Amino acid sequence: SSRRVQDGSQLVEQAGKTMGEVVAAVHRVTDIIDEISAASHEQSEGISQVNTAVAQMDEVTQQNAALVQEATTASSDLAEQARHLEQTVAVFRLAAEQEYQPRRPQPAPPKPQLARMEAPALGAPAAKKGRKQVAVSAEEQWEEF
Repeated sequence: SSRRVQDGSQLVEQAGKTMGEVVAAVHRVTDIIDEISAASHEQSEGISQVNTAVAQMDEVTQQNAALVQEATTASSDLAEQARHLEQTVAVFRLAAEQEYQPRRPQPAPPKPQLARMEAPALGAPAAKKGRKQVAVSAEEQWEEF
């Protein structure tokens, strides 16, 4: 019977050691779970910050797109205004601008030709009856081509 007590005592002792090992293992698992929980919390905060940054970048991108559209519209309007201003100012010629512009030679005015009038024959009457004599002025003698 003492042997049985001794064997029982050893079994109890082994069970105690095993229980101690199980408790130590449970403590290690608990520590690991706490570390995982802390890491998960930090990761969640990091993801939240990334989401905030992406949302801000999206907002800035949309603002930039709107600004580009406004700049394009303004550029188009300015180009139209510049064309209109150029057309408006084109009627004016500055003296300096005329110096640089080659002048096209203008054709010489046509030479005036005198209208030929036949001289009356000697001894002939100056006018026949029924015909009127027309006086020709110097301006009427010019011909235009």
